[in-house]
Amino acid sequence: MQIRKLPKSKFPKALLEIPQPPENLWIIGELPTDKNLIYLSVVGSRKFTTYGREACEKIITGLKGYPIVIVSGFAMGIDTIAHKAAMRAGLKTMVFPGSGLSDKAIYPKTNVQLMREVVENGGCLLSEFEPDFMATQWGFPMRNRLMAGISKAVLIIEAEERSGTLITARLTTEYNRDLLVVPGSIFSSNSNGTNRLLKQGATPVANSEDVLEALGFELPKDEEKQKKLFADLSPEEKKIVALLREPIPRDDLIREMKIPIPTANAMLTVMEIKGLIKEEMGEVRLI
Repeated sequence: MQIRKLPKSKFPKALLEIPQPPENLWIIGELPTDKNLIYLSVVGSRKFTTYGREACEKIITGLKGYPIVIVSGFAMGIDTIAHKAAMRAGLKTMVFPGSGLSDKAIYPKTNVQLMREVVENGGCLLSEFEPDFMATQWGFPMRNRLMAGISKAVLIIEAEERSGTLITARLTTEYNRDLLVVPGSIFSSNSNGTNRLLKQGATPVANSEDVLEALGFELPKDEEKQKKLFADLSPEEKKIVALLREPIPRDDLIREMKIPIPTANAMLTVMEIKGLIKEEMGEVRLI
């Protein structure tokens, strides 16, 4: 994939306004050209929990249709989940790896296929490091400042007490960006860092509506939101909605769907993440 050096006149304006702007930027893919786009960085733990993954996917899915670019750092864990969820939702995604962009240097190697998907979906990878620069421990905090700098807000999903994610959080406040944090369980070490940020004054967010509000969007009324959600249903999802004219036990619903159980469970999980259905007291119902 072609690596190009961006002329300084093409640098994202927000990156030129931070205390230590980048001297150089290399790119694979294309920079978004719409000046009305809002950049949201999503960062979190490499060793994520099921809660962290589901929170990330559900929040980003709810941003579908809004002029938002999801920014993240390409690390395994929440970063990768954020990129994939953004593309599924039709959002552009911008990647800041902690390395150069050449095939030899790109880190982590396990995300090479994801890199191609990002570019094919209209996103891009940016790095201030020379293309063959190999990832180093000090390179990641440098990368983090670019993620915080380009964004209107940074959303943090899971961080331990001592975590590189907290460096991004500190830079976010230093650059006068909004710091959004998903609250976590008091019993999870993955939430020690995020819960401490909330004590220090970060904005708690529990769903995509909270994020949209923090980004300055006017939210649709409940009826408009439901109409939009159901307008984008796949044929299979429409069949499930038809079966849910009234709440039905999950096992009965799966039997009525007449497809393999693992496939049915996967579809129901996706619909729950999208905010179309929910399960209460053993029964599945439309929201």
